[in-house]
Amino acid sequence: MIRRLLVAAALCVAAPLPGLCQSAAPWTPSGAQHRTAPAAAELPPPVANDAVWRPQRNLTWQLQFATSPVDLRVDADVYKIDLFDNDAGVVAALQKKGKKVVCYMNAGAWEDWRPDARQFPAAVMGRGYEGWPGERWLDIRKIDLLTPIMLARLDLCRDKGFDGVMLDNVNSYTNRTGFSLTGSDQIRYNVWLANEARQRGLAVGMNNNAEQARQLAPYFDWALAEGCLSEGWCRSLAPFAEQGKAVVVIEYTESRTKLDGLCRQASALQFSVLAKKRELDAFRMDCRTTRRIASAGT
Repeated sequence: MIRRLLVAAALCVAAPLPGLCQSAAPWTPSGAQHRTAPAAAELPPPVANDAVWRPQRNLTWQLQFATSPVDLRVDADVYKIDLFDNDAGVVAALQKKGKKVVCYMNAGAWEDWRPDARQFPAAVMGRGYEGWPGERWLDIRKIDLLTPIMLARLDLCRDKGFDGVMLDNVNSYTNRTGFSLTGSDQIRYNVWLANEARQRGLAVGMNNNAEQARQLAPYFDWALAEGCLSEGWCRSLAPFAEQGKAVVVIEYTESRTKLDGLCRQASALQFSVLAKKRELDAFRMDCRTTRRIASAGT
């Protein structure tokens, strides 16, 4: 979802999308899909791997998906780029500059343009992802069928030399997928993927899914949230900050004045903020940028 946001504003009115159009109102469970989450005793413990990188709170981030090649000149500590669209040479070039590099991986939806698209069995294919042509939700309950595909993706991320992986669409149970998914199904799937990532030496990040932040924070090394400051739901990610883990907020704006206000909010929460255009090209601003501009008197 984070890759394609050009028509997001219109879609938020017609058909709200998770994360992108999340309501500022507090989330409360309702309906079968929000049944009680599995008890901690039912879940495996988080994989401990001392070799896994742990993103610090004060790092600066860059996301680039819309244009190619990736702009290697951007002043940021961490780059998040697509798993399939970038080869090991790009990763190595960024790391040579002292950057950490994270691969983007869609964990909850099928995309028809991916090189492994034909490997997904029909049994896991659900409804079309509303608003995103070429995408369909996956039945995350069928971990046995998804295992060879998702683990191959994690292997590819590791083999290309990435430092971490960002899992997207990991809140399927809150959407119209065509399956009767529950909160328990989602937690089991997310925990499984997070542990598999750490076993491969990859730091693992969670995109959105603030509703399950408290249960999942022990398994993930950081969280990324789209628009939570401007939409008023960032406090749902407090469990990550309470555990000393980074929370990175993506806000879609080109206004330095608006970003300055968001930076003050983020500072109070101990979160980082990255301002992007919806095209997700190389453009970026962060709180460090606004401070430099202010000190220069411009």
